[in-house]
Amino acid sequence: MSEDTIPESFENAEVLDEFMTRPSQALVADLEALDGDIMIIGVGGKMGPTLARLAKRALPDRRIIGVARFSDPGLKAYLEDRGIETLGVDLLDPKAVSTLPPVKNLVFMAGRKFGSQGSEELTWAMNAYVPALVADRFGGSRIVAYSTICVYPFVPVSSGGAREGESVAPPGEYAMSCVARERMFEYFAKLHGSPTAIMRLSYAIDMRYGVLHDVATKVFAGEPIDVTMGHVNVVWQGDACGQSLRMLRHAAVPALPLNVSGPETLSIRALAKAFGERFGRPPIIIGEEAASAWLADTGRAAELFGYPSVPLRRMIAWTADWIERGMGSFGKATHFEVRTGTY
Repeated sequence: MSEDTIPESFENAEVLDEFMTRPSQALVADLEALDGDIMIIGVGGKMGPTLARLAKRALPDRRIIGVARFSDPGLKAYLEDRGIETLGVDLLDPKAVSTLPPVKNLVFMAGRKFGSQGSEELTWAMNAYVPALVADRFGGSRIVAYSTICVYPFVPVSSGGAREGESVAPPGEYAMSCVARERMFEYFAKLHGSPTAIMRLSYAIDMRYGVLHDVATKVFAGEPIDVTMGHVNVVWQGDACGQSLRMLRHAAVPALPLNVSGPETLSIRALAKAFGERFGRPPIIIGEEAASAWLADTGRAAELFGYPSVPLRRMIAWTADWIERGMGSFGKATHFEVRTGTY
């Protein structure tokens, strides 16, 4: 995708979703090189519908199956209207998981983060027990398992980010449960010979949620922005979904971890100032930047997939335009400011 083919803005959410789910030629080629259908477990999250629709547009003649509880009937209808099969399943029920049909390709997106404090046992069940059930049920399948850069410790801002070979030692029970999720997929990859890739994602965004949305919304509303967690990486959701699907072709035994995000180390303070200039109102900054942050080096993914197709400056412009026009939000803050690992 060249910059001259990228729109200046999005008229509405439908136009945004259509753009985000246009498959690249590289994605089509990688998926066509694989045999079999694709199941997406945890399709009900922020990224799941985008990934499912992207997969279906890349492989219109294959079955794309989305699995979730589907407490929102509108999501089920949205997916089915676009040719995606849906299965309503309680993933904490081992009998229900055992009834899922076999597939050759699996993308695992289920997990729990917010609300963990006070319900840590449920977080561990969703982030460790469910992955064990699924990885065992789909032994022998190619698997891409979504994870997070929160499995790493904080690294110096000047380091360029944590690399995949570094030890995991995160703060907080949520992040520790994410390490457990990875270990379950690693264990069953070896036990069953299941080619597996683990996607350590840092802050995918679209106009309705994400770090850019959070910062822009606070600047626009005149609310203070805490810069203690002063630096982040972000990536366009369409690019993140495309890379995760392409990982199916690179899944391996032992499981292959890959960091996925944008290549830049972004300053929250600089982002706030950029949005302040766009909105004509100075940001209210509180706190001082820590010397470390959750950051990822995405060099390995860039070698496999190239750099993300949507540059940072375009994401900033899109977000500012969306906020100025009052185009709506998912209402799901990232809480990027949190350094304790407690959510």
